[in-house]
Parts: sequence; C-alpha cells; structure tokens
Amino acid sequence: MSAAKTDSFPYTSIVLTGGSSGIGKSFLKHMENQYPNVRICNLSRRSPEGFSAQLKLRHITTDLSDSTSRQASIAKVLDFLLSDESAGSILLINNAGLGSYGEFHKSNAAKQREVIEVNLNAVIDLTSALLPLLEERGGVVMNIASVTAFQPTPYIATYGATKAFLLQWGYSLGHELKDTGVRILTVCPGSTDTAFHSRAGMAIRGPLSRFAQTPDQVVKEAMQALASGKSHVVTGWSNKIMTKFSTFLPSGLVTRMSGSVLSHLRADRS
Repeated sequence: MSAAKTDSFPYTSIVLTGGSSGIGKSFLKHMENQYPNVRICNLSRRSPEGFSAQLKLRHITTDLSDSTSRQASIAKVLDFLLSDESAGSILLINNAGLGSYGEFHKSNAAKQREVIEVNLNAVIDLTSALLPLLEERGGVVMNIASVTAFQPTPYIATYGATKAFLLQWGYSLGHELKDTGVRILTVCPGSTDTAFHSRAGMAIRGPLSRFAQTPDQVVKEAMQALASGKSHVVTGWSNKIMTKFSTFLPSGLVTRMSGSVLSHLRADRS
C-alpha cells in the first residue's frame, strides 16, 4: 500500500454500526485494504470475522434496538475516541439497519418498534453523543439510508419511512452544521446482495434481482461520494434513474407502482 493512500484519508478514527455483515463488513474490508492505519470502532451484536490483525478494529458487542445497551456502548465509543492521540477527524458511519416485511395491520407492533429503534433511535443517540467531538475535531456523519426514502413503500412501510426520515434529517442537519467542521452524507442504496432481505422476510425477484448491487459496489460509491464532498448519493445507475423518475410522478401512482413490486417479494410466496 502506498503512503499516498494513507495520507490522503483525513480521518484517524471511524465509528461504524453493523460491521459484522453486509455493507458494514464491506466498509471494514475497504478500510483494511486501503487505510489499515485508521482506528475503527464497530458496534454490532456479533464481532466481525475474517480480518487480519493489522486492522485496528475494536468491537463493542451492542444490541442497537435496546436503549440501555446503546447508552453503555456509546460511553465506550467516547472513551475510544478520546484515546486517539492524534485527535484527528472522525468518520461516523450509521450503517446498521433492520426491516420487517408484511402488511402493517397484520404485523407485530413490537417488531415495528424494533425497526424504529435500530434505524432511527440508535442513529439519533449515537450522532447526538458524538457531535461535540466531531465539531471539535472535524468529520463526517455518513448515514446509510435507502432508495425507499424517495417513495411510499407498502409492505415495508415502517422501514421505508425510517429511511425517508434519514434523508430529510441529513439535509436539515447539513444545513444546521454548514458553518462547522462537520458534514452529513446520506447514502441511498437499492437492492443489495446481503442477508438483510431474508432477515426481513423478503426475497428479491424479477427486475430487482437483475439490478441488485454487491455490498462492495455500494461501499465504493459511498467512499467516492465522501471524497468528493457530496451531501447525498444514490448508488447504482438503475437506482439513480428510478429515484429521479419517481419524483416526477403523482404520489398515488408511485405508491401503486411501489406496492405492486413489493407485494411480490414475500419470502415464502409460492
């Protein structure tokens, strides 16, 4: 690895959620390959596996759906950041996400609240706790949202609404923080080849399967957007087209189209 790669990366510490699988694990792979000198703190239920000893990774076992577990882990994250002797810029990647497929009126309310806890409350708690240090040292908050942020999403209504929140929240925070050293970047992937869908009770079929990205592709575009100073990025050319197209159509029509596609994604559908 060339010294130029290390020197060009302005962050000395990274805080990541959900690094044990999927897009989160690809972020760790990217850092291991490109910037192994960066200190990384991962929060997830399981410890990431398959990384070399050179990766400066600290894992904190955390249940992000539980407020008590989150608060205890956030205290450890702050200790981790304060132990950075260089006191350099910080990159916070709010990546962990949870979904649940099915009609809301037939669903378990506790499961819907769990989606909100992981996708929203964990992001708010962690970001709020770290912002004073980010303002002091400079850095970026990268929130992993979804293309579902751009249209109503029947059958995954709560999940889609949480991602719409992240998109609008990111724009608003970016404006509020424009005169500080902190930037907000919202990343909106589409269908991605991870275990997320099966855990949510979904199976990717039809056009969605043909245009699905790999986690590594999503991370590559996210890191490019980070380097170029963007406030948001939709990954994948087909997703860019879809989100642009949906903004020009009446909301009722977009809802019916989205519902038609999503209604066929139930995992146990024969």
